[in-house]
Amino acid sequence: MSEDRQAGRLSRADVEGEAPAWQEPAAPPLSGELVAPDAPGPIVLSEVPGGRRQALRRLRHWWRGASPNLRGSVFMISALLVYAVMVAGIKHVGQAIPLVQILLIRQVIMTAILLAFAAGSLRRALHTERLGLQIFRSVITLLSMLCGFTAVVKIPLAQATAIGFSQVLFVTIAAVLVLKEAVDGRRWAATIIGFIGVLIMLRPSSDGLDVYALLSVAGAVFGAGITVSVRKLAASERTDTILLYQGIVLIALLAVPCWLWWQPPTPNQWFWLVVLSVFGTAGQWLITRAYQVGEAAALAPLDFSRLLLASFTGFVFFAEIPALTTWIGAVIVIGATLYTIRKNARPPVSPASA
Repeated sequence: MSEDRQAGRLSRADVEGEAPAWQEPAAPPLSGELVAPDAPGPIVLSEVPGGRRQALRRLRHWWRGASPNLRGSVFMISALLVYAVMVAGIKHVGQAIPLVQILLIRQVIMTAILLAFAAGSLRRALHTERLGLQIFRSVITLLSMLCGFTAVVKIPLAQATAIGFSQVLFVTIAAVLVLKEAVDGRRWAATIIGFIGVLIMLRPSSDGLDVYALLSVAGAVFGAGITVSVRKLAASERTDTILLYQGIVLIALLAVPCWLWWQPPTPNQWFWLVVLSVFGTAGQWLITRAYQVGEAAALAPLDFSRLLLASFTGFVFFAEIPALTTWIGAVIVIGATLYTIRKNARPPVSPASA
């Protein structure tokens, strides 16, 4: 990454000088790698009780000393937790409200939240040096959401989630071919083993997959494109800049279809629309930060943990009972996920010490 001091760039200037409007300064880069500002927010320790003060000091010390991939893992897991609430809300209201309307309302609320955080620095937040890539990422984000969320509404949550895990292979391959990331044999093994667990849950048969399952696969392909584009944008763009341009493009593309197919929501549906929008905003920011901080191929296997959340949500709220093969595959997925977290916790080995 460059060391340009222009405002709005995700560069060493953001670490050493002024931080973005709604992001806090980070610790110095580890092992020569520049990371995005992601340290916990400023806390006045003198105003905190003694025991909590010590705990906060230890937490901040741990966070500053953690490897980039471990911090990325924390952001990723947090994103998956809030996304589970968003997906449940979309499945609930998607039975009566057109998907394009849900996505437009979600994007309007998300953009309003981002603008509120960017108040006073909107000009910096809108500054971009990769306009074409910003638009490309926004378009494939829309395609991924249309495909993936249609599958979520039409087929069981666990099935849609499991099929969507094919994105992991696409991300890992793209990380090598496009991002030129080094992927060791153990990470390849974790990804492949996790995908075997997904295949067990899918129970392929001679009947094939229906159109909604294929849409889930298409959503995974576009999702891999999002991951790669975010990683490339991280060299020069801020998180809020990426999400603001997504809002501008998606609102423009969804306005006409939403106007044509608008269905007046009930008060209960409005509640869920607001909830899924707020949680979707948090999840979007967290997952963007995850891929800015950590390596795409290192974080990809963590996405498997979505299966457990989807199975739990489907059972509790939609009376969907996962098959035995789902649980067998889940055990394999959990093993791959836990191994990846442990692997990410280890700091990179320098050539001198290797």
